[in-house]
Amino acid sequence: MLKSIQKRKNKLRIQRKRRVRGKISGSEMLPRVSVFKSNKHFYAQAIDDVAGVTLASADGKKMGLKANQEDAKKVGAAMADALKAKNIETVVFDRNGYLYHGVVASFANAMREAGIKF
Repeated sequence: MLKSIQKRKNKLRIQRKRRVRGKISGSEMLPRVSVFKSNKHFYAQAIDDVAGVTLASADGKKMGLKANQEDAKKVGAAMADALKAKNIETVVFDRNGYLYHGVVASFANAMREAGIKF
């Protein structure tokens, strides 16, 4: 029974992800910042969809952080620093089908506080 519930949740997240991805896209000057969260870690990357390359990334696992709100703020600050090193000030935020609340919202707020606009 529990596996069927988890399959349904994953299916609904994938549907939300595809619906949003049909509307947004990233470029070299305006990259798409996509987030992924697992039960243990939090990841983010800035993607140029035109060329199909990753411009910058932040990995909570490599930083030794967990997937909680405080650590998501640290990942957000690291991501903002990586974007500023590439002279990128404005991005398109892709929450990847997750609800904009909790860890995802903390990450986004940390990026805004660091000076990244979206």
